[in-house]
Amino acid sequence: MPVPIDVSPLRARRRARFQSASILLLALVAAAGCRGLSEALTAHVDVAARAGNDELSVTRLATLVGHSRAPLQKEFVRQLALLWVDYQLLGRAAAHGDTLNDPKIEDEALWPIFANARAKHWVDTLTKGWVGGDSAGYAARYAKGDALAAWHILIAAPKGDTSAAKLDSVRHKAEAVRAKLTPENFADMAKKNSQDPGSQFRGGDLGVFNKGQMVPDFEHALLALTPGQISGPVKTQFGYHLIYRPTYAQARDKVNKTLQQGTLQVAESLYVIKLDSVAKMQLTSTGIALTRTVAKDLDAHKTDKTPIATTASGPLTAADFAKWLSIFPPALRQQLPTAPDSVIPGFLRNIVRNETMLRQADSAHVVLDTTETNQIRSTFTSLIVKAWTQLGLDPKVLADSGKTPADRERLAAAHVESFLDRLLAPQPSARLVDIPQPLENVLREKYESEVSETGLDRALTRAKEIRRQSDSTRVAKEPPSAVPLPGAMPGAMPGAPGAAGAPPASGPPVPKH
Repeated sequence: MPVPIDVSPLRARRRARFQSASILLLALVAAAGCRGLSEALTAHVDVAARAGNDELSVTRLATLVGHSRAPLQKEFVRQLALLWVDYQLLGRAAAHGDTLNDPKIEDEALWPIFANARAKHWVDTLTKGWVGGDSAGYAARYAKGDALAAWHILIAAPKGDTSAAKLDSVRHKAEAVRAKLTPENFADMAKKNSQDPGSQFRGGDLGVFNKGQMVPDFEHALLALTPGQISGPVKTQFGYHLIYRPTYAQARDKVNKTLQQGTLQVAESLYVIKLDSVAKMQLTSTGIALTRTVAKDLDAHKTDKTPIATTASGPLTAADFAKWLSIFPPALRQQLPTAPDSVIPGFLRNIVRNETMLRQADSAHVVLDTTETNQIRSTFTSLIVKAWTQLGLDPKVLADSGKTPADRERLAAAHVESFLDRLLAPQPSARLVDIPQPLENVLREKYESEVSETGLDRALTRAKEIRRQSDSTRVAKEPPSAVPLPGAMPGAMPGAPGAAGAPPASGPPVPKH
């Protein structure tokens, strides 16, 4: 199906502690997420970012990075600044008891979840028509071998001893078991005699499978049976098998599911072809280049109406593409700028298919009921509360500690700074609190924020100097020794990766912008 909509952006994605700078940077995407205040930031070159009334100074950002074990790279510095923005905006909302439940802003931020729910309803409607529910022909298809089922008893071949005499004894044992077998006692006999640990305690049941999934000798013997028959000993490289082909009645549920899946796959393929035929997508002359440009900076193209491709229903603009791309995993977004030209048209075609399918859902008047809508919104609210709790920004606690909104804002900001200190410490005592994309979108829409590229560059330069001085101080304190210190690699230079006291290549986890 052409529906990569199911990205579950309401579920905060867990972040593992990255083990190397390269792995860390793979998860980072250059999306500045900036709007407004550009003139103010240009005027104050010592400010790296702003969130509401709070400022992240170049010095503060450089200190966080320089004294951490994070990679000294621009992308990490940018992502840390964006993380600071998200946390401070959450703090500002908590200080004012703002649950961010503005319906207009919230619904715009939650569009992927609403779209996914509508798409699911539409696909469910389509699949009912594809499968139909008429399984009258399934028994005949099962007998013909469109789906195969088998129970077996394996008398295993000896390991190491492949002499004719030994193999002959195995065959005789299989024949002896076969003489006692009936369809009625096959399962019990399999439990007692089979040497296949994968199926023995299921009465020899191998389930339902398609042609070509078993070794040829086994499959040929199975197809020679009619449902309800038992084979004689069948030799394969595993030993001798006694095979029972169950009746359709015995395998009905699994057979029907397998045959339905095959029907769905064919119908889905035809549906995709139809979607492409309806859409008639054509890339513009600059479509591939513009795709790469948008992937590098989504926020810069939020209102860009330049067409990437034309379709029967209208253009796919840079803004449309940026909106869709924002719901995909960061690693995938980062791959697009360097992806081969041959890959990009297929990716764009998939997005156009989604749009076409959603228009079909609209035409069919597929809507979410009140219960579904409220459930999505309540889940969003629970994410806000969870983030507040994890960051120590409980609005009730802030209200008890601060008499005025300004007091509560200062307390919230201090909590965020303390949290970041613990998160970026050489031995972190805090874990990353991930901010789901819909929540981030609402925060950026409702409150002013900005990140300065110039400020980030200055912070990186200073962080490198801080790290250099810190490394020099550490090396100077290390006692001279001809024996490698604990954790050092023989021959490693002090301060180099792998040397004693050198910071590991890994850095603290950062969010997914």
